[in-house]
Amino acid sequence: MPKADPAALAFLQNRRSRPAKTLRPPVPDEEALRPLLTAAARTPDHGKLEPWRFIVIDSAAMARLASVVERRGAALGLPEEDITKGRSQFDQGHLAVAVVEVQKPSPKIPPLEQTYSAGAVCLALLNAALAAGWGANWLSGWPSHDRGFLQEGLALAPHERIAGIIHIGTETAAPPERPRPDIDRITTWL
Repeated sequence: MPKADPAALAFLQNRRSRPAKTLRPPVPDEEALRPLLTAAARTPDHGKLEPWRFIVIDSAAMARLASVVERRGAALGLPEEDITKGRSQFDQGHLAVAVVEVQKPSPKIPPLEQTYSAGAVCLALLNAALAAGWGANWLSGWPSHDRGFLQEGLALAPHERIAGIIHIGTETAAPPERPRPDIDRITTWL
């Protein structure tokens, strides 16, 4: 019989993201953030390619990134409401970690599996932050997919892209529970 970890399973069965707009200081400092990044980096990674890296975004960087979003949105001719929504995570954010997907050439590991690994890092970081007692939320939005924003705002190389931006802070309001998937409806047993 395997050795169970009931507390870990209960945490995973009941975990709940916290809306980024409700997260406030204090936020984790480098010493508190390092174990969360370490936990996220233990994500399954076929071929040990590490097809991801982290960019920690502090409050000063948030203000700069909000301005970049504003400029990029205008350059793209986006509606004002899209620009406002795109910059809101940076206007309201205090600390976030951008998980950057870094595709690596491999004859054995297809690019899609590297993408899955980067997504798994996002969830692992989100869960690590929640398990450590912080509020956390995984966001993206149009700026995360705009090459101009990625280059100007985050200095990403042409082969890099954002898998997710994980906002971390102190929870100020508990979110209401929401409906969860019906396991019987989405599961096929063979």
